[in-house]
Amino acid sequence: MHEALYYAVHNAETKAVQCQLCPFLCIIEPGKTGHCGVRENQDGKLYSQVYEQFASVNIDPVEKKPLYHFYPGSDIFSIGTAGCNFNCLFCQNWEISQKKPAELKLRQISCDDAVRMAKQYGTIGIAYTYNEPLMNYEYVLECAAMAHKYGLKNVLVTNGYIQEEPLLRLLPEIDALNIDIKSFRDEFYKKSCGGRLAPVLRTAEICIKKKVHIELTNLLIPHLNDSPEELEDLTDWVYSLGEEVPLHFSRYFPCYKMTADPTPLAALHKARAIAVKKLKYVYIGNVFEEKTANTYCPHCQELLLTRVGYNTVIKALAKGHCGKCGQKVNIIQ
Repeated sequence: MHEALYYAVHNAETKAVQCQLCPFLCIIEPGKTGHCGVRENQDGKLYSQVYEQFASVNIDPVEKKPLYHFYPGSDIFSIGTAGCNFNCLFCQNWEISQKKPAELKLRQISCDDAVRMAKQYGTIGIAYTYNEPLMNYEYVLECAAMAHKYGLKNVLVTNGYIQEEPLLRLLPEIDALNIDIKSFRDEFYKKSCGGRLAPVLRTAEICIKKKVHIELTNLLIPHLNDSPEELEDLTDWVYSLGEEVPLHFSRYFPCYKMTADPTPLAALHKARAIAVKKLKYVYIGNVFEEKTANTYCPHCQELLLTRVGYNTVIKALAKGHCGKCGQKVNIIQ
């Protein structure tokens, strides 16, 4: 157990506390956890149950996050644990994200251990991923600061559902984020995720304002979040962030509590066709189609990067510039 940050006494008599990490602002009685299932009130103090405790540890291609514009072709040390403040019906990592820590076999990994392994295996840094990493906020904050001291990068793969104050405190230690935009409709968030849309959009907007690299992922689910009107609204909002922000349309497959058919490839291509009218970098994920995963220079259309699955080959990219026309592109190398 590790005492949590961002909570306050709610009722001194009953020893109830209010967690102030995410927009749920849970009121937590002694012996109970918040919505995330991993932040517990013990006798009037809030503790993280997952500090230094991890369920999944892997070396992943950075493209798997997915991050296509952040050190392409590199590996990253990736860790995840129990807990999430959403309960998405279609969660792809529900085996850990929707479980309580006591239901999983967890492995202790200190910040020193994470940094050591990230360097030992020749990776660019640490990705906090698989479940919702912001629910392990204290560890991420501490580990990311240590990783930076050793020249490593930090990546968050997140639903973006966090209060502004803790986000602003963490962002100086984060080099890149992939933020899930589950839908561009609040009703979808309420019914299928148990959250709200506005705080997620605010998180992305703050990251842009603070000049932190972000990429966005939209899991396209047939008949639920794939209407042309919704996709146009999503595209317009991403364009307001910047036309060079990469947008990934990811193919849905039946998972957890959702049994709808997989996303037809045609629907993914239609979504991409809408987005590329305004955005420079739009990709299709969870499919093995080379063309929709490649990166081209938005100025001269030279092929910069090829991707087959997670295998990335640099073709005409040199220090963030097109090797043919010299155009600067939004890719960090």
